Amino acid sequence: MFHRSERLLLRPPWPEDWNIVLGGIADEGVVRNLARAPWPYSAEDARKFVQLPIDPMHPRFLITRARDAALVGCIGIDSMESGEVELGYWIARQHWGRGYATEAGRAVLEIARTLGHERIVASHFLDNPASGKVLKKLGFEPTGRVVERHSCGRGEKAPTAEYALSLLEQVGMAAQHAA
Repeated sequence: MFHRSERLLLRPPWPEDWNIVLGGIADEGVVRNLARAPWPYSAEDARKFVQLPIDPMHPRFLITRARDAALVGCIGIDSMESGEVELGYWIARQHWGRGYATEAGRAVLEIARTLGHERIVASHFLDNPASGKVLKKLGFEPTGRVVERHSCGRGEKAPTAEYALSLLEQVGMAAQHAA
């Protein structure tokens, strides 16, 4: 599955992408904000990541710039053990602060809605408030819960703020504005 937004092309990772993934994520400042990526992040980790199967109902994308195909980061939705669908992403440090996470997030939420998902959850480590700002721009609402979540990159648990977004409510609001 592919998706084009104003400045970005979201596409699936391919096995030959391991080196550009490694170049974008092999930064402790990026990895420490993720739950599942280990630190240090190795070439073998990147190779395993790009070879993971992709569930059509829970797609994962490389975020690339449409104008030159440069890797910006990665984004996707995943099924959690609880049965909820979670949005996750990372942006390479050199692309921070340019609105790419918000733009890619909007695109993935559109895909999630098209796939029939009704609710998406997300979280961010408390010491990463920039991700909280992105989630709020995307329409996520804080649940009021702060929970400890393990971060492979940190090697320990850290407090995370949880968010949720009803895709059904967004559709309803859009319909009201169109009327």
